[in-house]
Amino acid sequence: MPQIVAYVPNLMDRGRFGDSVQFVQSLEELQSVDADLVFVDLSRSQVLEHLPSQSQVIGFAPHIDTETLDAAKAAGCTEALPRSIFFKRLPTLLGVPDE
Repeated sequence: MPQIVAYVPNLMDRGRFGDSVQFVQSLEELQSVDADLVFVDLSRSQVLEHLPSQSQVIGFAPHIDTETLDAAKAAGCTEALPRSIFFKRLPTLLGVPDE
């Protein structure tokens, strides 16, 4: 099973990830992560300066924040998705089979 890590400070959002995700609490932890897949809340201050370089990173931000979404791609995110699309695709990203 791939190791999946997330930097998602919002507790309401964390509940949507299930048990297969390990959460990091700080930007310093995020920067040193070595996982197969990392999810990042791009709306958090300074997160783009702390993206891990050894992992596939998928970020999400409000759909109206196109500047952040574009900056995330430029900073090395594999994908930078609007929140609604990210959470709609989350089961697939986590490898949860369709019911």
